[in-house]
Amino acid sequence: MSSETVGDKELMATLGVGDVTALGELARRHQDRILSLAYRFLGRWDLAEDIGQETFLRAWKAARHYTPKAKFTTWLSSIAINLCVDEQRRLMRSARPWQNLEPDSQVEWDCNGAEKRELVGIVQTAIMELSERQRLAVILHRYNGLSHSEISEATGWSKSAVESLLVRAYANLRNKLDKIKDFAE
Repeated sequence: MSSETVGDKELMATLGVGDVTALGELARRHQDRILSLAYRFLGRWDLAEDIGQETFLRAWKAARHYTPKAKFTTWLSSIAINLCVDEQRRLMRSARPWQNLEPDSQVEWDCNGAEKRELVGIVQTAIMELSERQRLAVILHRYNGLSHSEISEATGWSKSAVESLLVRAYANLRNKLDKIKDFAE
């Protein structure tokens, strides 16, 4: 049986009995998603990499007692989310400036390089100015592709709270991004 046919829950069970190779397979499968989540939330690759390592370290420590109640990816994302929120609070206490998010490589831009960088900067700034919960909801929804239910499971917020946060966040972004209309015309 190849590692591709073994599910995440089975890998966690294998890890729980001490087979550390299962952790490597879980990291291979999910590291990019965790790094992307952490980077988009914190805006720094060095911190995202730390969050990624700590997320998998915590998964390894929890493997013996892991009981699947949600999708594995939702459970793993919730670990990363909590670490990101803690790190953001630590950063705010130390008054470090935020750094920008990188542009989404899947977005088609109808402008030259300089215009693209300016548009990306405007969007990044608007996202970083959202409240912590709104920013997290937008990142999980828009950039990580989580459904409202999955965001609810990962964060512990009710589904209606997630929906409300997203409605307010996207409305705030629309208000902040009115500048783009003038820029694009």
